[in-house]
Amino acid sequence: MFTHIVSDPNVLRGKPCIRGTRISVEFLLELVASGATRDDIVRAYPHLTPENVEEAIRYAARFLVGGKGTGSFFGPKRPEK
Repeated sequence: MFTHIVSDPNVLRGKPCIRGTRISVEFLLELVASGATRDDIVRAYPHLTPENVEEAIRYAARFLVGGKGTGSFFGPKRPEK
């Protein structure tokens, strides 16, 4: 379900992060809370994709708020092709 999010005890003490980075879901949430948009984040961190950011938000919704994590903070989820 969450292919972009990993948790490794050797990276940031196991905080959920974007795969292949040290960018935590928590950090991305802080950016969004401070007013950053998905596009702002991707511009500032070009090694991230919009899908990385959206999945981090869904992960947080699923595990921190208890939601189903199927939508997107940035709008409705687009159908898979």
